[in-house]
Amino acid sequence: MTLRSTRRAALAGLAAFVVAPRPVRAAVAPLRDLTLWGPPAGPSITVAHAAATGMLAAVADKVTFKAWRNPDELRAGLTSGTLLASVMPTASAANLFNRGLGVRLLNIMTDGLLHVIATDPGLDRIEKLKGRTIAVPFRNDTPEFALQRLLKTLDMAPGRDLTVETTGTPIEAIQMVAAGRIDAALVPEPAASAAIVRAAAMGKTVVRAMDFQAEWARLTGNPPDLPQAGMAVTDAFLKAHPEHVDLLHEALAKATAAVLAAPAVAAGSAAATLELPWPVIEKAIPHSRLVCTRAREARPSLERLFKTVAEYEPNVIGGRLPDAGFYL
Repeated sequence: MTLRSTRRAALAGLAAFVVAPRPVRAAVAPLRDLTLWGPPAGPSITVAHAAATGMLAAVADKVTFKAWRNPDELRAGLTSGTLLASVMPTASAANLFNRGLGVRLLNIMTDGLLHVIATDPGLDRIEKLKGRTIAVPFRNDTPEFALQRLLKTLDMAPGRDLTVETTGTPIEAIQMVAAGRIDAALVPEPAASAAIVRAAAMGKTVVRAMDFQAEWARLTGNPPDLPQAGMAVTDAFLKAHPEHVDLLHEALAKATAAVLAAPAVAAGSAAATLELPWPVIEKAIPHSRLVCTRAREARPSLERLFKTVAEYEPNVIGGRLPDAGFYL
């Protein structure tokens, strides 16, 4: 072969490489119907908006979003098999995985949405809660253990330095603050925004006194990111519909961008299912730190959270860090 023909062959091969089409994912038929679940918290705004606007059409022909009101309802749905995909606290998902209950984490949908609300704006540091009463919704859940972890750092103990009251829901906690029965409450968005709006309607003032994520960073030395909740799926759903799991994440990533770009529109989509006025949800979105990060990419930040919380109570994540199989 001559030098010229060799060059022609090399150039032809290069051209074929450059213009060769990328592999195309085979078309996946949508499921007939799918119910997605989530708590009345920030990430569920994204899911509700995606379901209401047809952004999940590639996943299923009919997508319904339903809100669970407490962790017991979540666990019951998982046990019965009626709940296949849900937004849930990441620590709870890790606990369920480590206990062999077939739950895996698809993504992270918030980098932290906890705030301490109070009538006294001076309660802007954890140590300023000394001598006060603070409500925390849901016993043995991430907010309670995260607060306990920060109190331990400051050598503060419930019952000795402050009073910590557990409520069944965030709504109960904010009602107690608005009524003046307690000093503060550690609640997620949109409960924090709801407290501020409801108090104003009653002629009272409730403020976001403390950004819990900032306090977490200050007292633990970790970044101010709490990958607190994300979409989890059951093993049964993953095994039966692996392609749809990937499509679900992709749709939620687009929905997250849409929510952040147009909070008022997203609030209108989510108001009915979250049973909150749309102005409350609109106000909550900028404070919810909504993201959509694949779980396997977020593993380092998740493990930081799990390790730090487990220093106070290892059982919150099932006694050990979940292995690689947890992170989809």
